[in-house]
Amino acid sequence: MSAPTILLSAGEASSDMYAARLAEALRRRTGARIFGMGGPHMAEAGVELIADCRDISVVGIAEVLHKIPVVYRVQRQLAREASRRRAALAILVDSPGTHLGVARRLKREGIPVGYFIGPQVWAWRPGRVRVIKRLVNRMVVIFPFEEEIYRRAGIPVSFVGHPLVDVVHSSMTRAEFVALHGLDAARPIVAILPGSRPNEVAQNYPRIIAACAELARDAGPSGGSQFVQAVARGLDARLFASHGGKEGVEVKRVEGVTYDLLAAADCAIVASGTATIEAALLGTPMVVIYRVAPLTASILRRMVRTPFFAMANLVAGRRIVPELIQDDFVPSAVAAEVRRLLGSPAAVAEMKAAFGEVRARLGAGGAIERAADVFAGMLGTAQWATAGANLVS
Repeated sequence: MSAPTILLSAGEASSDMYAARLAEALRRRTGARIFGMGGPHMAEAGVELIADCRDISVVGIAEVLHKIPVVYRVQRQLAREASRRRAALAILVDSPGTHLGVARRLKREGIPVGYFIGPQVWAWRPGRVRVIKRLVNRMVVIFPFEEEIYRRAGIPVSFVGHPLVDVVHSSMTRAEFVALHGLDAARPIVAILPGSRPNEVAQNYPRIIAACAELARDAGPSGGSQFVQAVARGLDARLFASHGGKEGVEVKRVEGVTYDLLAAADCAIVASGTATIEAALLGTPMVVIYRVAPLTASILRRMVRTPFFAMANLVAGRRIVPELIQDDFVPSAVAAEVRRLLGSPAAVAEMKAAFGEVRARLGAGGAIERAADVFAGMLGTAQWATAGANLVS
């Protein structure tokens, strides 16, 4: 029997990383030929890319409007290639705005669809559950509270845990990080994670820098803080200069060492998203921020159903880290929260204890391997019979 062909599609930077690891795990189990949409991680993993996820990656309702023609083109391209190559399975990772349209086209072609890291139906657009039931053969989810939502809707689902549990580790001590990057070990380190997309940087970065400038003038616990920014892969330094170069505050930028930075930091200012889970797993006290375009915000206020935005708070089921979202995200409020954390060992200890709960709820590790077992099972491989049967319900 010849090796199967699989369409694997990831729509943004974080899912590109997960999909790359999934591709490697699937290839070990099935020998599959894998093609699809992704970024540099998938390319390095040997996936044949026919579309670049950076072409469609954007956050917000208003912001996505100009991307609609590109999204439709990518949807058609992926479905057409899946049909032409007679794909035995399609695995769609995150990015429901693009991937549910792909799933609709694949349904017409008779290609089974597995979905990894599903739409946040628990936060907004719950009606997508009905769409998923029509189009998706199996959901593979990474948060424990998602499993019951899909099971209740009659959708085959497997909870495998969060992939980050296996990969979020620092590679050096704080002393080593400080020495390597020319920092002062005696001064607090404030990590800055403004987001991985250009439109996120445009919305978040100027306010973060203004908050840092205010902190730099302090005489209290935050006085003398060092500001170190984790730069997402592929973002040009000129982007940050254009959105935050007038405050006169010194910011050191590092790339490719985000986990080491978070582990070394005394506090972090983090854009809401996957990075809040990364910081929680590393035990880094954080202030979560986020802002979208005003039109997007006005629409979302009518649609969002969750009481929290930060993933760490959602997993914990309560507010364990401060959230400064949209109108609440002003420099003075950010500075006040950072001051509070840098000046209160008790508040930091309470937050770190809650992070332990978050880690426990995200699973014991091995999420990608379990996901690969589930998807290999959809192909009917022999490996599934022994390794994955316990996951299918």
